[in-house]
Amino acid sequence: MKAVIPAAGLGTRFLPATKAVPKEMLLVHDRPAIQYVVEEGLASAADGVVIVNSHEKKAIEDHFAPDDALVALLRQRGKGAYADEVERVGSLPVDFVYQDEALGLGHAVLCAAERTGSEPFYVLLGDVLVPDNEMLPAMQAVSDAHGGASVIAVMPVPDEEVDRFGIIAGEEVEPGVWKISELIEKPPLAEAPTNLAVFGRYLLTPRVMELLRDVKPGVGGEIQLTDALDALLEEEEMYALVVSPDEGFDTGTRESWLATNIALSQRA
Repeated sequence: MKAVIPAAGLGTRFLPATKAVPKEMLLVHDRPAIQYVVEEGLASAADGVVIVNSHEKKAIEDHFAPDDALVALLRQRGKGAYADEVERVGSLPVDFVYQDEALGLGHAVLCAAERTGSEPFYVLLGDVLVPDNEMLPAMQAVSDAHGGASVIAVMPVPDEEVDRFGIIAGEEVEPGVWKISELIEKPPLAEAPTNLAVFGRYLLTPRVMELLRDVKPGVGGEIQLTDALDALLEEEEMYALVVSPDEGFDTGTRESWLATNIALSQRA
């Protein structure tokens, strides 16, 4: 089972910093943002991580590659703790595939199809950090309790933010768990069936990859993951795990990235 992390985007909101440094490599407290996401994936049922990268963002690959020369130099200089960490990160089971054209989240996920095979898989959006690594195991428990169904993490959002997110419709089948009947992309508040917004963590059945192959470009001319999930709802049950705001951090804007740095620094 693999954890797929889309990371081929331009990081436009962080320009000019991201002209030279991938957004995923910006430091959050004590490590690059993408390292949190990789470590979260490996703390779950996943036995490996697949990063969907751009050929222009080699720094991400360098970060997760072994560097024996640097490790030796650090040990020579008596910096054993740093050497151990560089060695550990360079040995993590991380694989790379490439999305050479920005054709949407659904297309990015589809780029990893050969790596995920016929097994369920996670999708972890890199803008969302879950430092405690507890969300994916909780989603896996919901899936196991419902016959291996797909599970999406959702979070309550204020009314004024509903139209910024994908929102679920459905019914609560047990405390904190909803059976999804519909996914609605960025609805006006008056048309939103709930205030439960998709939070960037997915546990999906292999059927999703098959459906993505047939998804036509949608909003913005992109292949949307939401369209494949809508098609999946016609064939399979899907559930949502409601998570609380203190379980994860959004780093998708400069303001939220700064707030996340402050929050994690205070935790240390």
